[in-house]
Amino acid sequence: MTAKPTPAPVLVLDGVAIGHDPATVLARDVSFTLEPGGIVCLMGPNGIGKTTLLRTVLGLIPPLAGRVLVDGLDVAAASASAIARAVAHVPQAFLGDPGHTVFDVVLMGRTGRLGLFAVPGREDRRAASDALEALGLSDLAARRVDRISGGQRQLMLIARALAQDTPVVVMDEPTASLDLGNRWALVDRIRVAAADGRALIVSTHEPEQAFEFADRVAVLGHDRRLAVGPVDEILTAERLAALYRTDVRLETTACGRRVVVRADAEIRRLDRERGRR
Repeated sequence: MTAKPTPAPVLVLDGVAIGHDPATVLARDVSFTLEPGGIVCLMGPNGIGKTTLLRTVLGLIPPLAGRVLVDGLDVAAASASAIARAVAHVPQAFLGDPGHTVFDVVLMGRTGRLGLFAVPGREDRRAASDALEALGLSDLAARRVDRISGGQRQLMLIARALAQDTPVVVMDEPTASLDLGNRWALVDRIRVAAADGRALIVSTHEPEQAFEFADRVAVLGHDRRLAVGPVDEILTAERLAALYRTDVRLETTACGRRVVVRADAEIRRLDRERGRR
């Protein structure tokens, strides 16, 4: 039986350096590719440069070295509308006009597909409606953004990215404000998006999410280098301990899930600290 050819990557980072100026380089020699249907979890401590890396992929910040290709486009030279047709963004928070309705915000995901002065058509409105339904938000479509919860706003941003219908989706800590049920629903939605052929980069502080749904993990560490590879190979207890500067161990639950817990020595240290108070 002839093996299926590996699909061409829709995201390529080749020797990229990230930062806001040459005097403040946050990471160097960042290189990896992402194929259609692939999921990469981006991890690292606060302030290390994860959001800057994502903004570089989105063309919002030019790379200080190397190049970023999204669906064949060099984002440093492509127009904003071309980038919007190639990569969608789920930010950590909604920063738009809170007077818009939920449907209007999701419909804005279609902007990159419209010509100058064009108005959304039937296909655009259907894409927005389908995305709202997929996230369980259809009942909130007519509600103003300032009348919904923070978790519902986050789901709305994800729906906007789905309506954008791009080959690459970048999610910056998408589960941070979600309750448990919606967090699990989002994990299911990420899997469906990948099964539909989208490539996803998901920034997270939760190693369990990487174990649960990612194909690979990309870890930006204190050495300002990116380690990329299979989740089980990269997310060792030793690496996690160095990354977050706390002793941990990895355990496997009865149902086979990998979880991260504090190491016994760390628990004893905390107990001693409590005893001194």
